[in-house]
Formats: sequence, C-alpha cells, structure tokens
Amino acid sequence: MKINKVLALGVLTVTFAGSVFAQSQTVKSSRSEKTVEEDYLSNVEDIIITELATSEDYDNKLVALQYLENAINEGRTSPDMVAALDGLAGEGVKSLSRTNGRVMNNYPDIRARACDLLGEIPSEESKNTLVSIATEDAEPMVVTAAIRSLGNIGINENDEVVNMIEFIQHRYAALNPTSSLALEILNAYEKLAPTVQDKGAMIQSISEIASNYHFVTPVRTKALNLIRSLQGNSGSSSNEK
Repeated sequence: MKINKVLALGVLTVTFAGSVFAQSQTVKSSRSEKTVEEDYLSNVEDIIITELATSEDYDNKLVALQYLENAINEGRTSPDMVAALDGLAGEGVKSLSRTNGRVMNNYPDIRARACDLLGEIPSEESKNTLVSIATEDAEPMVVTAAIRSLGNIGINENDEVVNMIEFIQHRYAALNPTSSLALEILNAYEKLAPTVQDKGAMIQSISEIASNYHFVTPVRTKALNLIRSLQGNSGSSSNEK
C-alpha cells in the first residue's frame, strides 16, 4: 500500500510539475522549451528519489531503487542519484537508525542491490564506495555484490582494488567460505587481470580458492582454469619481450 501511494504521488508530482512548467514556457522555441522542461523534470525526479532513499520506510527504499534502476537503464543519471545509491549501499552499516539500542535499518538486500547498480555507473566515486562497503560490511551477499560491481567497473589503480579483494578472499576463506562469493572474486580477478601489476599475489589468492574444498567443484575448476590462463598470458608476454 505504501509503495502504491508513493508511486502515485511521484507520478502526479512529475506530471503536474511538467504541465505547469510547460505552460509557463510557451513563449520559448519548442526546442529550447523541451530541453529546459526535461532538465526541470530531471530535478523533480532527483528530489523524489532522494526523499524515498532517505526515508526510514523499507518499502520507500525499494521504490527508490526501482526509480534508480530505470534511470540507469535509460542512460540518465545525476550526482543526486549517485549520492542516493551511495547512501543506500551503506544503509544499516554506515548510517544507523536505532530504537532502544537496536539497529532498525539493517537491510542487506537494499545494500546489495545498491551495490549492483553502482557497478553500472563506472566512476572513481562508485569504485571508492564499493571498496568501502566490501571492506566494512559483514553480510556475504552485500560483499559479493560489491566485488561483482568492482569487477564490472574495472578501475584498479596501483592494484588498490585487487589488493582489497585478496584481503576479502583471505578473510572469508578462514571465517565463512562461501562459494558464491568465491565465484565473484574469480570473475573480478579475470576482468581486472589486464590492470594488475603484481599478478603473483593474485595467482596465489586464486590458488587458495582452487585448493579449498569448502567451495563447490565448479568454483574450484574455474579457479584452476583461471590460473592456467593467467600463467599462459604471462608466458606469452615474457616471450614477446
């Protein structure tokens, strides 16, 4: 019910604002009017998304994520949208809402979805947020989403991201070996490999996954195949030199 009310309010707000603004701009050329009106509507959407994302209501945050996903799919993002995703990715970890000492906004699914969407906005800012979340969050599903998105973004200056992923791999292998996380770590390594300066450390990390029988066979097999691929590429590079 709350979602329907919020959606209805959002649609009515955008429609009404657009109508009023369009009437007030009739003296302008059709081309200029369309451009200015689109900018105005974008600002209204930013306001709606920000209000939904910062609401204390769980359902409102879900609606905010839907708005954000639609905007990203349509190729229109803004700094306010990125800021909303940044906040949602840290919901219940970086920003806490407590009642009688109990955290009331611990929503791992919200954080994980926000991390996935950040991976579709490749930037230094998105990368920094995801590195922070992967390091600080204790939920494997959130860390998995953050690692997946870091691989998709592909930024790894001075091996910063790969070093962090190696740290995550060691920590979870010892405390909570999870095949889904191990798989995303391997996928991220594979995507980031061309940017890695110290491939030796990365190969060692992959080897640990390959030899860890807590992981399912397909994950260990992928690790072995990735090692062979990386070693083959290293050999080719050495021969070319």
